[in-house]
Amino acid sequence: MKARIPNQPQGSRNDMMQKIQKMQEDMQRIQEEVENTDFTAGAGGDAVTVTLNGKHELQSIKISPDAIDPDDVEMLEDFITIAFNEALRKANETMESRMSVVTGGMNIPGLSGLGF
Repeated sequence: MKARIPNQPQGSRNDMMQKIQKMQEDMQRIQEEVENTDFTAGAGGDAVTVTLNGKHELQSIKISPDAIDPDDVEMLEDFITIAFNEALRKANETMESRMSVVTGGMNIPGLSGLGF
């Protein structure tokens, strides 16, 4: 279905559609690049590091032997949670900042549907 932009000369409409198509292509490219990027964060002085990709899929968890205290399992659980959330925040911020370059900071409906 073709979008119709009323009260504009045909050339102007074609230019607008080309710009929109270019923006969509750029957004798709950026989304794919970010999804294929790994984001790593640590907690507890890097006693725990978590890596996830831009699709929010967990890639790895590394735990220093020094972080393993059978008498304080809660602290290790907290470190994992903190590191995961920080890596997730990095992935989301990267997607948002890269997309805002393309969109010029416009709030585009459906962009949050990309999972970010």
